[in-house]
Amino acid sequence: MGIPTPSGPVPLTTHAQSAKALLCRALTPVNADLLRQLPALKLVVSVSTGANHVDKAECRRRGIAVTNAGNAYSEDVADLAVGLFLDVNRKISAAYVRRGLWSSKGDYPLGSKIGGKRVGIVGLGSIGYEVAKRLEAFGCIISYSSRREKPSLSYPFYSNVCELAANNDALIICCALTDQTRHMINKEVLSALGKYGVVVNIGRGAIIDEKEMVKCLVNGEIRGAGLDVFENEPHIPKELVEMDNVVLSPHKGVYTLESLKRGSELMIANLEAFFSNKPLVTPAMDD
Repeated sequence: MGIPTPSGPVPLTTHAQSAKALLCRALTPVNADLLRQLPALKLVVSVSTGANHVDKAECRRRGIAVTNAGNAYSEDVADLAVGLFLDVNRKISAAYVRRGLWSSKGDYPLGSKIGGKRVGIVGLGSIGYEVAKRLEAFGCIISYSSRREKPSLSYPFYSNVCELAANNDALIICCALTDQTRHMINKEVLSALGKYGVVVNIGRGAIIDEKEMVKCLVNGEIRGAGLDVFENEPHIPKELVEMDNVVLSPHKGVYTLESLKRGSELMIANLEAFFSNKPLVTPAMDD
């Protein structure tokens, strides 16, 4: 038995019996089997913002605290979301010049203006709010759906994500993956978004029903997609790779020097707080 990783289980050492804290990445599932091997564990420190890889119910039952990266990555992930949205609309990464298409095919295919677009944010947490602020500066009209309405904000709120899709030109997925949000963006939602709609996902791949999204893209039922996350990473449906109206990114939203530095500092701060019997900086057990 050991710690499960994408490359196979890593054996636990003799320190497993006395380990008080566990540092983990999003690729390491922290489940009941692993927790049974760590009887003294009292803290799980996830270096990612999402903590869906941690069985928080089991941690709660065992009296184990869980922390995540909090807002450390929010700005850089929001930057990527906006970049994907721009790219899908303006076809920046199509490499028209580099591929020799300017000389062989002539004028560049028309893109779509960003200003004036109605953009629905799915999950207006710290990342979603940063996305909204950036797109407002482009002249986009923002609305959102979230676990609860935020009265302090002026953006229109939709409790139903299908209604949000029907009233927007694009959806940007920023929420966490939970049992409630898995495949939340389904055929019905994509159909409501419509043939001129764009979907951008920087949350988790499984929030979108990927098979249905592929069908919608192939059949022209939505206009395009910008994706940093996928349902079965690193495996990506070949249809997505082959389509010019789909922009793909290898789950790199947090990968800047600045984000990694902030994340490391926050991880250390949580460990120091725990071993000093002080309140944790970014507890992730509130849902």
